[in-house]
Amino acid sequence: MTRDQQTVRDLARQYAELAAKPAQEERRRQWAAHFALRPTRPLILATYGMWNVWCREVFGDARMACQDPFYREHERRLRMLIFQDSVGDDSILEPWLTQGAAVQGGWGRIWGVEESVSQVPMEGGSWRFQPPLKTWDDVARMRVTHHRIDEAETRRNVERLHDAVGDILPIDVPRGPACSGFMGDISTSLAKLRGLEQLMLDMYESPRQLHALLAFMRDGILTNNQEAEDAGDYSLTTQNNQAMTYADGLERPRPNSGPRRRRDLWGFGAAQEFTLISPQFHDEFLYQYQMPILEKFALVHYGCCENLTRKIPMLRQLKNLRSIAVTPVADVRACAEQIGRDYVISWRPNPTDMVCAGWDEARVRRIIGDGAEACRHGFFHIHLKDVETVQGDPTRLARWVALVRVTLDRHGR
Repeated sequence: MTRDQQTVRDLARQYAELAAKPAQEERRRQWAAHFALRPTRPLILATYGMWNVWCREVFGDARMACQDPFYREHERRLRMLIFQDSVGDDSILEPWLTQGAAVQGGWGRIWGVEESVSQVPMEGGSWRFQPPLKTWDDVARMRVTHHRIDEAETRRNVERLHDAVGDILPIDVPRGPACSGFMGDISTSLAKLRGLEQLMLDMYESPRQLHALLAFMRDGILTNNQEAEDAGDYSLTTQNNQAMTYADGLERPRPNSGPRRRRDLWGFGAAQEFTLISPQFHDEFLYQYQMPILEKFALVHYGCCENLTRKIPMLRQLKNLRSIAVTPVADVRACAEQIGRDYVISWRPNPTDMVCAGWDEARVRRIIGDGAEACRHGFFHIHLKDVETVQGDPTRLARWVALVRVTLDRHGR
């Protein structure tokens, strides 16, 4: 056994102990009830990833022990999951490891044209899209990504991980389609393909061409998803709701569950790029094209970072909608009043106010208290996400979770 394999093996043992704690089962019950629109204790999430600057500092390659990039990625993932346990939120640590199948397509490789962004000279700096569809004639170069899996590569990767940890934890192999998550919401790719400013102009200057592009993308995603379903490649771990994919009435996630239909699973939609678009144009130039994709699923969460305050009536058109994001730029009270008890409120307080710009307990208590009061008549959880910096102090996440719990208790939640 190599040194890299031993490193991953030692971490897998540590993670297996954490995943077996009784708290994980209690969290499963709470999330399943919450998403079934039944009262629970207040649920809290604090999530992060390598897209956040502080994670690249704490969990970057220089901080890893493994030399082999394959094992290094699993080392990184395990260290991040073990750190998640120390945060003390309601994230569920599942008793398996994941090695995704080698699925054709991915970020920037869905539509047959090169999607790119400008480079920036500083870590965490801003960038802009370099759209490949500069004229409407360029649309002819687009291609649909069909659902295909490189079985030989998938098998090699699974065997490598199994050699290291297969006797410690099961290895789940998700085989879901490339057109999932943000790559299945149309909005993310559309802004990259045309550019944000041009997209806004298209709605006025070229509505016919834009509708044709949207129809092509909708149909392409539906084709990709249907091919995956026909191949039996959806499973109980190929679903997403930006929280925990549990709900009474749905099967619990488990590894290598075998084929499932979209109607058995959570679906996800968002429209971050449409946050400045009116409800009328959001509906006409996006939501009407998203709904045929989303209505295939059992339940749907909608929203990531966009402001949906004025768009709740629009969202109600989707009959299987279950959860709505209420973001840092949204009016929490106005959203809660419109949502009522019909859907789950996934409230995302501004991470800058919470942990990114100093540590101010009075500020946190005030904002959390006001938000909890606004949402008190509905079903809500609190999700701290998009944390770009913790100013060199990752312990803030655990301190924030503990402070929020105390604050909610004081407000009778």
